Amino acid sequence: MNAKTPDYLLDNATQSTNGKWKDAKRYLWLLSPAVPVIGIAALSAYAIAPKKLRALAWVGPALVHGVIPALDRLIGEDSTNPPESAIKDLENDKYYSRVVKAFIPAQYAVTFLGAWLASRKSTPALDYVGLTLSVGAMNGIAINTAHELGHKHDKTDRLLAMAALAPTGYTHFAVEHNFGHHKRVATPEDPASSRMGESFWKFLPRTVIGGFKSAIEIEKERLARKGKGFWSLDNELLQGWAMTGGLFAATTLLFGRRSIPFMVGQAAYGASLLEVINYVEHYGLKREKLANGKYERTAPTHSWNSNHIVTNLVLYQLQRHSDHHAHPSRSFQALRHFEKAPQLPGGYASMLLPAYVPSLWYKLMDERVIKHYNGDLSKINMDPDEQGFLMQKYAPLAKRIKEENEQTLIEATPEAA
Repeated sequence: MNAKTPDYLLDNATQSTNGKWKDAKRYLWLLSPAVPVIGIAALSAYAIAPKKLRALAWVGPALVHGVIPALDRLIGEDSTNPPESAIKDLENDKYYSRVVKAFIPAQYAVTFLGAWLASRKSTPALDYVGLTLSVGAMNGIAINTAHELGHKHDKTDRLLAMAALAPTGYTHFAVEHNFGHHKRVATPEDPASSRMGESFWKFLPRTVIGGFKSAIEIEKERLARKGKGFWSLDNELLQGWAMTGGLFAATTLLFGRRSIPFMVGQAAYGASLLEVINYVEHYGLKREKLANGKYERTAPTHSWNSNHIVTNLVLYQLQRHSDHHAHPSRSFQALRHFEKAPQLPGGYASMLLPAYVPSLWYKLMDERVIKHYNGDLSKINMDPDEQGFLMQKYAPLAKRIKEENEQTLIEATPEAA
């Protein structure tokens, strides 16, 4: 049992040895759909007393960048895994699917509420910005709801995934992520895998443009195999864009032109939260290319993971990213921790602000990447524009790490008889 595991999980683990295993976090998973409900409550209070409760307009950024990281640090980690015998029951339990789907109606409610508040002429400019970022934060977290549903084979689940993505205008994610990112993850060819020495601000346009182009190519190829052209009603990209267009049109008709920059702004911020998570998940990690020109299979060592409890509850264990890439259709409640998977210094939510500051990010992560590869700089996925500089900068560190590893190996080797 992990030394940092909270007492309530220890109690449950003991129960699991005496009978049928039970999920200690079963009802804690409701924290994710509770996030937009918190948003609704905060914005409703703001609507009643906007002058006295102006701070509530900023509830979204406060949760994402303040409250959740603080709770992660306070509550700690949990590396316990469900036993193999419990996986089938977990997967078949409809409760977990209902928890995920419950996010979507609350997400739309907070979006319409925010659009209404932003459209009021009495809303100050600073509050307008706060409302935009707050709703964007809710819809950014909703992309993770779409991620969970989009990996399922049921058509209704995939349709709901598109609905969750529509407010951010990122419906192409359901195509590119499943059939592009999962195929190319942790390779230089993947627009959603960041490279060491590449700042988030350099990564952002590369991943947005690259992901969009990739989604179009993937969908063109899929439709061509069915003997259909791109402008087919079966085109999932067109279906998703139509949903986004319909939502934006509805808010404009209901609340007027002042809601347009609000909707565009919240979509941009929400999508940026997805991309900063993408930046964190595979930074500097690289799959080796084999003699046949193909890449090695994706392994636990190709994703950054975290066991911080609160972010895992909010993001449906997205931080157990290695198991997700090993089993993309596995439901969140059954995802496992791998001891050999590289671990981040904090939960995903805690890594967002450092990712925005390149010098801080490099200080936090570059040495971790080099240690992960035991000082072998050739194995790292580096920004080609920065490779020469990085090789020179980190050569002494890489040498020291290699020497320390060699010394550890010598000390661990029994003397010859």
